Amino acid sequence: MKFFSFIKYFFYLAFNWNFTIAWYIIKQEINGEKKYGIGTTGADELKSLETKGIDIEHATIYMPVNYGLLEDIFDQPNVKSCKHFLDIGCGKGRAMCVAAHKGFSKVTGIDFSKEFCDVATANLMLTQQQFPSLKYKVINNDAFYYEIPNDVDCIFLFNPFDETIMSGVIENIGESFGANPRKITVIYANPLFKDLFLQEGFTKTFYIQKMNYLEAAIYEN
Repeated sequence: MKFFSFIKYFFYLAFNWNFTIAWYIIKQEINGEKKYGIGTTGADELKSLETKGIDIEHATIYMPVNYGLLEDIFDQPNVKSCKHFLDIGCGKGRAMCVAAHKGFSKVTGIDFSKEFCDVATANLMLTQQQFPSLKYKVINNDAFYYEIPNDVDCIFLFNPFDETIMSGVIENIGESFGANPRKITVIYANPLFKDLFLQEGFTKTFYIQKMNYLEAAIYEN
């Protein structure tokens, strides 16, 4: 079953980008899924949600963040020192599972797709078998209305939605900070709306780019 998922994803990447990056990514997909023992590969244009009457106007296509990029980010000292990891637009839970392997004992994810939340929960259950002390929560909700817990100090985003929702999320981050002033580290993969964070006083402390298309940055308040 996974084999066909890899093949399908490879051709999706090759069609939308090129064969070189598709081959680079798919090798990491195969190794990463095996290493972490989860199932998160594939792309989804969210059409199934649209047919159910769910508004996907502000959402972007589901694609998991590249394993290599994710691991490089988690190895940064300012990320390692964080305690509560929140993935906004968590999809199938890849970032949360890798976070657990990288030392986080408390992870939370939110996604407006119940199907993705169910898969993320299943993947986290598998991860918890390796890390019994892991505390996790997966929430099926719209990020625009989500009140960020006051102990969250690391937030992950992989360009999950458009500027409208991102503006609301940044406002929610500000409200959480106001309720409990603290250092908040934001990991932003494919940072299309990075200026919104800079305008709110965040500072870019790390940046990485691979294969011209794969990029991520760390922002801190």
